[in-house]
Amino acid sequence: MSLEDPVVLTCAISGVIAGRDQCQAIPYAPDDYAAEARRIVDEGGVHIHIHARKPDGTPSHEAEDFVAIGDAIRAEVGKGAMINFSTGTIGVPVAKRIAYLEAGGPEVAALNMGSMNYAKYSHKRKEFVFKFVFANPFEEIIELLEAMRRLGIKPEHECFDLGHVGSLEPLLDMGALAPPLHANFVMGVVGGAPASARNLAAMADNLPAAPTGPGHHWSVIGIGREQWMLVAAALVLGGSVRVGLEDNFYLPDGRMARSNGDLVAKARQMIEDAGRRPATVAEARALLGVHQPVTEAVR
Repeated sequence: MSLEDPVVLTCAISGVIAGRDQCQAIPYAPDDYAAEARRIVDEGGVHIHIHARKPDGTPSHEAEDFVAIGDAIRAEVGKGAMINFSTGTIGVPVAKRIAYLEAGGPEVAALNMGSMNYAKYSHKRKEFVFKFVFANPFEEIIELLEAMRRLGIKPEHECFDLGHVGSLEPLLDMGALAPPLHANFVMGVVGGAPASARNLAAMADNLPAAPTGPGHHWSVIGIGREQWMLVAAALVLGGSVRVGLEDNFYLPDGRMARSNGDLVAKARQMIEDAGRRPATVAEARALLGVHQPVTEAVR
C-alpha cells in the first residue's frame, strides 16, 4: 500500500456490548440499520461491518437476524457498500457462525486471528469494567477460512496484537489463505496492542510480504476516543481506516455522534485534509480483493 492508494472508509455500524442507554444512535431493528447505512454511504463510507441484533437490541447470532439486516441494508443502498459480517464471538459454535455466512451472503467476513485476554479497565474505579478470555484457536480459524473460501467470502483478518499479524504467514504458507490479504489492526483493547502510531507502524511492517500482483491491504480500528489519533496515523502511513459506533461514540471535540454518519463524515474530512481521497466502492472491492460471494449470487 502507498499514499497514492485511495482510502477504504469502513464503518462498524453496531457492536454487541454497548446499547442505547450509552448511545441513542445505535441501531437495533433492520430498518434502523438501513437508515444508518444510508447515512454512512451518503458521507463516503463503502464498507459496513455488522454485528446482528434483534429488534429489542439483544445481540444475535441467528441467521435470520443477519439476513434481515443484510437485506434491509441492500434494499436501502444497493451495491453502494460492501457488507461485512462479524464472526467474532464467545461461546457460539463455528457451525452456527458459518450458517449465517451461508444464509446472508456478505462480501466480507471479519475473522479474529488469535486468542487473548480482552478487557476494559477503569482508572477512576481502579478495576476492570469487564474481562474475559477471547479464544480463537487455529482449528476454528482454519474451519472458518475453509467455509469463507467455499462461499466466496473475503476474510478480514482482525489482529489485536503483533502475534496475530505473525499468524498470517503460516496460514499463507499452508495454502489456507490466498493473497491479497485484507488485515485490520485493532488497537486500544486492554490485553491487545496499546493505541499508538509506533505500534500501528510495527503491525503494518510485520504483514507478510506480498507476492507479485496486488499488494496486501490494511486498515486500523481504534477503540475509544484514541480512534482519531489512529485514523491520522493510518492516513500518513498509507493505510485505510474504520470508524463507527461499535468502536467509539465521540467526535474529536468530545461531542457524542448523532449517527454513524457523523463519524464517517469526520473521517472523510481527515482523509481529504491529509491529501488523500476516499475510495469508491469499486476501488475498495479491488483493493480488498473482494468478489461477489456464492450465496449472494443466488439470492
